[in-house]
Order: sequence, then structure tokens, then C-alpha cells
Amino acid sequence: MSELSMKDLHAQNLSFTDFKFNGFYSLGEWRPFLFIPLFLMFLLAVTANSILIYLITSQRSLHSPMYVLICLMGVVDMLLPIFFVPNMLLSFLFNFSEISLTGCLIQMFCLHFVGTFQTTLLFWMALDRYFAICKPLNYHKYKEISNFLKFVFPPVNRNGLLIVTIVSLAGRLSFCATNVIDHCFCEHMALVQLACGDISVNNIVGLLTIFLIPTADFILITASYVVIFTSVFKSGKAHMKALNTCITHLIVLSVALTSALVAFLSYRIRNNISSNNRIVISIMYLCFPSCFNPIIYGWRTKEIRQTFLKFINKKVLTF
Repeated sequence: MSELSMKDLHAQNLSFTDFKFNGFYSLGEWRPFLFIPLFLMFLLAVTANSILIYLITSQRSLHSPMYVLICLMGVVDMLLPIFFVPNMLLSFLFNFSEISLTGCLIQMFCLHFVGTFQTTLLFWMALDRYFAICKPLNYHKYKEISNFLKFVFPPVNRNGLLIVTIVSLAGRLSFCATNVIDHCFCEHMALVQLACGDISVNNIVGLLTIFLIPTADFILITASYVVIFTSVFKSGKAHMKALNTCITHLIVLSVALTSALVAFLSYRIRNNISSNNRIVISIMYLCFPSCFNPIIYGWRTKEIRQTFLKFINKKVLTF
């Protein structure tokens, strides 16, 4: 029997169901020190977003569509780090790096499905600003639930269908070469590249997901802001305050999207990006928005900032 047929037989008879993460192991004794920055980022993301969610849900004056969207953004930004950072911290401190295939697929689905709403929510926010600034007479009609849901269901169905597809396709693969994932969490291509069969379909669906969700949302957001900027500049300074967060919004979105594209495409094209740098980029596109969105959409929004200061003053007076 030839060596090739032996490998094929081995592939048919063996498929790993348990995996080990190998991210940052090249750092050796310095690896545990990664706990400090990641723990601080995790603490900032969870604390800041929890406060933002509490302020918006507890104040009836902040129950308009824009603030509800900011609250949902806070939920997304709080959940994303929870899905993978605690496991990373345990790995850094205690070398706890094992995960089952089922657990890996669940983590992959949670990360990618919830992560898609980082850009989708930003699109909804841009759409809300478009109606508020460019179509003020139609804004109250847009705020009606029946009309608002027309903009909600198509992106939700798109995100769900694409993420379920890539996770299902990944779950059907056989993993016979190795069970070591060169990453700190179950990113789609980090797992798929371990498969011993043909992964061309996984690659194609993964690329379609990248371009149909974050890239498409970014294009729609940019188009919305171009129209908003044009409308504001034509009307003079009357609506300049409405643009207070737009520039920062686009900067954070651009950094997150660029990081996501580099992380996803680095598995598919020849490049000199090291394993450690790829993992850092992946962590950045997941954690960077979670840490900074509460500042951009919370503190820099006047009504939320005033509510927060009143809350703090009330607590101080209580003590």
C-alpha cells in the first residue's frame, strides 16, 4: 500500500474531537505576562458596557431608537470578550488550553454571530442619523416599530444564515493532521486549516461572509455619512453638533474592519505575518471596539454623559 493511500485511510479512520490552543507559546516564560493587558481590557470592556446598558435601560428619557441601538451595541461589546477572554486568561496563567470540537464550534458561532452585529448596529445607527438629519419630517414615521423592523430583519437573517453556514461546514470536516490550534480561541480559519480534506468550499463561504457582512455594512455606513455630511454642510452650522461622534465612529470602524480583513485574509494568502501578530490582530478586531465604543457612544453623547454624572452624584450623596 502506498504512502498516499495510507494517509487517506488514516484520514478516514481518525478525526480529532479534542483540540489544544497553542497561541503565544513561542513567548515562553513571558507568556503569563499577557494576562495583565488582556485582563485590563476585559475589565474595561465589561465594566464600561455594563454601566452603559444600565443607564439606558433605567432612564425612560433614553428609550428612543438611537439610545436603544447604543444599548444593544453595549450588549454586543460586553458579550464578545466574555466568549473568549476568560479562557485565554486561564491559558496564560495555568496552561488550561484544551477544548472539544463541540465547544470550539459553539465558541466560533458565538464569536462570529455576535461579532457581525458590531458593524450591523453601526449601520442601523448611521441610518437613524440619516433620517434624523436628512429626513426630519419622516423621522417619527421611521421610529414606529413596524417601520423600524423593516430595517432589522434583513440584516439579522443575513448574519444568521451566513454564520450558521460557515460553522456547519466547519463541523463536517475531518481533522486528522493535528489537534493543535495555532490560536487562542476558535476563529473559523484557525480550525478549518487543520482539516485533512478539501476546504475550498469553506474558504469561499468564509470570504463571502466577510464581504457580505462587515464590508457591505461599512460601504452602507460610509454612503450614509457622505449623504449626512453633504446635507449638514449645505445647511450651514445648524446641525454641526449632530456630527459630534461621526468622525471618531468612522475611525474606530475602519480600524476594526481593517483588522478583521487582515486576520481573515492572512490564512488565505501567502504573507509574512507571524502567528503571534495574527493572533494580536484577531484580538484587536474583537476587543478594540468593545473597549472604545462605550466612550464614543456613551461619554461623548451629551444625554448619556449627563445621566451618568447624575448617577455618580446621587451615589456620592448617598454615602
